Amino acid sequence: MILVRSPLRLSIAGGATDLKGFYSRYGGFCISAAINKYVYVSVHRTFQEEIILKYSVLENVKKIEDVDHSIIKEALKILDFKTPQIEITSHADVPSGSGLGSSSSFTCALLKALYSHRNKHIMPNELAKMACKIEIDILKGNLGKQDQTISAFGGLQSMYFYANETVDVLPLKMKVEDLYKLEDSILLFFTGFTRTTNEILKDQVEKTKKLDDVMFKNLLNTKQFGFEAQTLLRMGDVYGYGKLMHKHWMNKRKRSPNMTNHKIDEWYNTGMKAAHGGKLVGAGGSGGFLMFVTDSPQKLRKAMEKTGLEEMRFQFDFEGTKRII
Repeated sequence: MILVRSPLRLSIAGGATDLKGFYSRYGGFCISAAINKYVYVSVHRTFQEEIILKYSVLENVKKIEDVDHSIIKEALKILDFKTPQIEITSHADVPSGSGLGSSSSFTCALLKALYSHRNKHIMPNELAKMACKIEIDILKGNLGKQDQTISAFGGLQSMYFYANETVDVLPLKMKVEDLYKLEDSILLFFTGFTRTTNEILKDQVEKTKKLDDVMFKNLLNTKQFGFEAQTLLRMGDVYGYGKLMHKHWMNKRKRSPNMTNHKIDEWYNTGMKAAHGGKLVGAGGSGGFLMFVTDSPQKLRKAMEKTGLEEMRFQFDFEGTKRII
């Protein structure tokens, strides 16, 4: 049996500038961090010619064409499994649709596991590229490239997206003590809701395709916030980054009427009484994780405890998508 894990991620700054409609004109820039919450995929060879899939449902089919799970189907096709004898099982540390990039983490873990099943090695840049090909090019998902990239590479990365489809991935250089400070200063709280990121991003994708001036101006501001965040974090100014995150969230809210709701705003305002800044992680919408930067973690925890939201503690992951068995 082969077992692979792929980390989930926190979008630190610049999210949505990795959408093709934007980076093909202006170039995109994101900072993203992999965390030690994972999607796991195991692959096992069966004795009979069959495809057994175990995820939220159970599938048992004879042909790739009969597979319902779209990502698994395309992965098997792209790797040319002509006579499949395979069992694929997946598990995750958090629910799907929670804003931590679980779909792309699953795709990276699946591809890595299938390559290992074939006794082949795949580099992180190729893994990210192939995951993007499946999710964006083949399945036409309303997604950017940062989720696949950070899941493949791990770490805390600055990512540059170019019109020619190349991506530069550079570790965000911080002193070790500043990195620990950042890790300790970020708190995550689960709202208890999940949502379909594909639908939330659809409006933003369509507006970039239609060259919507308001959307482009918003994303140009987002890109600039990304560069400012990079400067602050390199300097070790974690709380300055937190204040910038609040501005980032206020700007992000303007991109779609479905970006937030009354309950999310209420929880956010409660957290901000003990934080420098925060946001709803991921594409936005009716749920997922609220992320705050604070210099008073215990004060923030007590404030959020009254809302009933559960904290999810984490550490940064620096290994990326990895075969563990």
